[in-house]
Amino acid sequence: MKTHHRMWRTLRAAAVAVTSAAMMAALGSAPARAEASEVTIAKQYGLLFLPLIIMEQNKLMEKQAEKAGLPNLKVNWQRMTGGNVMNEALISGNLDFASGGVPPFIILWGKTQGNLDVRAVAAMDSLPIYLNTRDPKVKSIKDFGDNNRIAMPAAKISIQAIMLQMAAAKEWGIEHAQRLDKNGVTLAHPEAMSSMLSNMGNIDSHFASPPYNFQELTKPGIHKVLDSYDVLGPATCEVVWTTAKFRQNNPTIYKAFLAAFQEAIDLINNDKKQAAEIYVKSTNNKESLEDTLAIINHPHTEYTTTPKNIMKYATFMNQIGLVKSVPKDWKELFFPEVHNLPGS
Repeated sequence: MKTHHRMWRTLRAAAVAVTSAAMMAALGSAPARAEASEVTIAKQYGLLFLPLIIMEQNKLMEKQAEKAGLPNLKVNWQRMTGGNVMNEALISGNLDFASGGVPPFIILWGKTQGNLDVRAVAAMDSLPIYLNTRDPKVKSIKDFGDNNRIAMPAAKISIQAIMLQMAAAKEWGIEHAQRLDKNGVTLAHPEAMSSMLSNMGNIDSHFASPPYNFQELTKPGIHKVLDSYDVLGPATCEVVWTTAKFRQNNPTIYKAFLAAFQEAIDLINNDKKQAAEIYVKSTNNKESLEDTLAIINHPHTEYTTTPKNIMKYATFMNQIGLVKSVPKDWKELFFPEVHNLPGS
């Protein structure tokens, strides 16, 4: 009888072990959590967003997603006017990859630590940004009066706004950094340039990025007041950012984006003429190929995923109260995939 009980216990234990092993095997072979079936990427206007424009025009995201095993990924592209709009869309879940100036990204980074954990995916470029005016009395920022209106993509928080604040701090001291904020007007670059060239409306100045800044200077009566290189030197202008949750839940899509983005950057650096042609085509041939190529070849133009002088923005924005804390280094602002780069 005892032998019978022992044998029964042994058989039951073996059955449990076999069942457990089968369950573990089933779990181990189960497919990973499905990633999103579509991705939404946003860009803005002009040559600062050339890598994203090339990604869209050449369908590089679709290509890299297919290579990574996601052949049916739907890629949606949106055009927005400023980083503030991007941030709202990202927070609400209507956008996966935002793009824009370093300052609006840093603002969202500061607000989302411990919850959405927004970080940058990669840097995009460094190009000259000019503050132009058609007011003959304005020779430097000291000459702006109460009636001057300076157009920029997002007054107070865009990269242009922060550059203007940096210039003001340099001129009048850090406590007066926001002295010219009252002159700022939120307006997309194409509309701002139209206002400048037409001599109509109350916009008499424009903190413009390429190609708009160069185009404005071809019109008699418009002159340059400030160059971004006078303020920051060679510094990253634009970055791409997303949430930690999106990166965690969609690792294949995230890697495909990085691969497509790098492919676009490489195309620009290896074949500037082709890059210029793609950009001109994206504008329905409204832009000049020769002028576009000249801007891409400008000595202050650089397309790279390596962050440059990011900490200058963060430190200044902390000094004027736009962000509560300063990251200990640039890597704290970026996801790990680019930490091997010689950033600053």
